[in-house]
Amino acid sequence: MQKSLSVYDSDGSTFAPLVVIELALETKEEAIAWLLNRVRDKQQYGGAELLVEQLTPGAQGTEKVNPNVYVVGASWQRLLYGAEDVGLFKEFNDGSMRGFTYANKHNFKEFQGDGDGFLSMAECQYIIKHELDNLRAKDEAHVPGYPKMKLYPGKSVIRRMQSKGILVQVFPLHEKEELKRLSFSWYKNIKLSFQPLDDIRHYFGEGMALYFGFLEYFTLALIPMALIGIPYYLFDWEDYDKFTVFAGFNLVWCTVILELWKRLSASLAYGWGTLSRKKAFEEPRPGFHGVLGVNPVTGRAEPLYSNAKRQLRIYLVSIPFVLLCLYLSLYVMMIYFDMEGWALMIHDEEPTFWTGVLLFIPSIIYAVVIEIMNLIYRYAAEFLTGWENHRLKSTFQNHLVLKVLVFNFFNCFASLFYIAFVMQDMVLLRQSLATLLITSQILNQIMEAFLPYWLQRRRNKKAHKRMIKTMGDKELPLSEQVKLEADMSTYLGTFDDYLELFLLFGYVSLFSCVYPLAAVLVVLNNVTEVYSDAFKMCTVFKRPFSEPAANIGVWQLAFEAMSVIAVVTNCALIGMSPQVKSYFPESETQLILWVVGFEHFLLASKFILTFVIPDVPKHIQIKLSRLEFESLEALKKRKVVHAAAN
Repeated sequence: MQKSLSVYDSDGSTFAPLVVIELALETKEEAIAWLLNRVRDKQQYGGAELLVEQLTPGAQGTEKVNPNVYVVGASWQRLLYGAEDVGLFKEFNDGSMRGFTYANKHNFKEFQGDGDGFLSMAECQYIIKHELDNLRAKDEAHVPGYPKMKLYPGKSVIRRMQSKGILVQVFPLHEKEELKRLSFSWYKNIKLSFQPLDDIRHYFGEGMALYFGFLEYFTLALIPMALIGIPYYLFDWEDYDKFTVFAGFNLVWCTVILELWKRLSASLAYGWGTLSRKKAFEEPRPGFHGVLGVNPVTGRAEPLYSNAKRQLRIYLVSIPFVLLCLYLSLYVMMIYFDMEGWALMIHDEEPTFWTGVLLFIPSIIYAVVIEIMNLIYRYAAEFLTGWENHRLKSTFQNHLVLKVLVFNFFNCFASLFYIAFVMQDMVLLRQSLATLLITSQILNQIMEAFLPYWLQRRRNKKAHKRMIKTMGDKELPLSEQVKLEADMSTYLGTFDDYLELFLLFGYVSLFSCVYPLAAVLVVLNNVTEVYSDAFKMCTVFKRPFSEPAANIGVWQLAFEAMSVIAVVTNCALIGMSPQVKSYFPESETQLILWVVGFEHFLLASKFILTFVIPDVPKHIQIKLSRLEFESLEALKKRKVVHAAAN
């Protein structure tokens, strides 16, 4: 961990600032003093035992400054104990990944001297966040100075103050030198090479590194399909019936790449120490509310909410709302087809260059409307999922993902299914797929890269001018760095990034057999996505807290569900091809039975393949089993020693 900037705690000890806490401007003094004392108090007295100091404002001119900004750090010994508390896994001297223990610290490979540099800055910041989140009320009835802000024993102090607006934000600081090195190796030095996943993990954490690892893997997995698609597009462009072979390749491709990704992600997670890491006990999320009761697991007082009430909200409000949105999406799709018919009629009456261009206008308008509807629905889904009042963040996330995926899938692909299997117009299907794919990619690049960058530049233009004028080429003072980062946009997680990849995977796996260039377009999009996302993470957004992760979570299930739909879709497209129909000239029933039988065979093969290909490579399974065996043996020895002592 870098220590280029240091501050002094109230007791005179020096520490590297890692995390910033910003309180509201009008926060009462007694509340501030109480919070700081709780942060500084020893753990045995219910404190976090961290180092915290008020940030000294720099030269701000006439601009109003919030004085309630504090930087938080910790001693190395406290961080090492914290690493044990959070269950951090590090490389042992024998090369295996083991849970870190302070008593056994010298047996870990990278531990030297007093342990300086053993933990990355991201890990240190994660430990501090964990300690702050676990700062709990003792016998206080309310937050000092705020009688209406009730507390009860065991309530998370930080979450309570956040939910009531006293605590504005908590965020980790960037480390400028390390960020420069990462930026140069990641996106500034444009070259055809693999991403520095270990460096990304070291700086941003495992969750972020797994996203970029999946993005890179998905892009590489698309290259064979792109290489096949280019000559297929060039030589069979006008023969839309010859898509059987490409559809067959789709069937194998979408199954194999997901199984191989599970093995790759397991290898990455093992090397990063998250594969066998125990999941922390999940606390109630900040927005959860209910009647005060006792948690039967922890024995602590916390809000309780009836599951029956939640289910009623889901089934009587959420599901009807989703169905209503799907109906609106269907209605918009019908309007799109009316526009297509109108454009085609004009073109048929008087074919010109401009009427030819007009044929693409309905698809472009529809693609833009789809993106707008997806955006509006996303906000509605978040509000609705919050209103359902789920206790855990993971449950909240799963319900939100389900709502968003169902609508986005229907909204983006319903028209393509209608064209393919109702209208059976392969020419229109190819045109619609190309237009939807290209338009959505352009809009996503504008919304995800150019717009955030432009807003950030506009927001910080005056600040940059002032710094250049006052500081020149000198290193930025801590107060200025904190102010700049506090004004940056907050990164909301990888949800939207995975959602975009999910939809691109759908475009490629479902219908690319009729538009072979789809894989090529997605490869180009993903290459630019790597650089734009890297740029955003390093320059546009606040640094997010590290999120330990062993896989891509619920998104793995989403992609696998899409691959199952892809099998059914491509089998149906194969059954519609003239080559296959020619084998059943007299009986359409036999053709349908053959297609259904073939589709069932492929699905069965797909599920068999899932079991045949282990999710975790053999050598990693052996290491995990050996570690489990050694842990059991050590436990037996401790029991024997304890029994002998008694």
